[in-house]
Amino acid sequence: RYDLEKIKTIGDAYMLAAGTPAERPIEPQRVCLAALEMRAALLAVVAERDAPLEMRIGIHCGPVVAGVIGQRKFIYDIWGDTVNTASRMESTAPEGEIQVTEAVASRLAGRFAFTPRGAIDVKGLGLMEVFLLGESLAADR
Repeated sequence: RYDLEKIKTIGDAYMLAAGTPAERPIEPQRVCLAALEMRAALLAVVAERDAPLEMRIGIHCGPVVAGVIGQRKFIYDIWGDTVNTASRMESTAPEGEIQVTEAVASRLAGRFAFTPRGAIDVKGLGLMEVFLLGESLAADR
């Protein structure tokens, strides 16, 4: 629906990216819209089945290195600081929240509601200003 690429699942984690494998302008709004829909879908399942499920989502934007790994069985993967930062946003997000970096919040100001969370200590990156993603403010979604 949002022209995103599923990169891989790692245990109970799911990694996706915008702008790959064909290079496109960085468009984090598509990732944010997908994240909001994923959270709403999980909340619907929880309500319908009274299932004790929680999720956290982390989003960052920037360049990545992408490639195909393998000699017999091939997989497409991405690497780099952007991937590591997004992973840290997920692991430090409160349960049920979508946490984004300042880069995402500033790029999408006016398109989404963001709640500042303040500076948090992010392993390997130090103190970072982070935000919780709220609803879409854009009429064109």
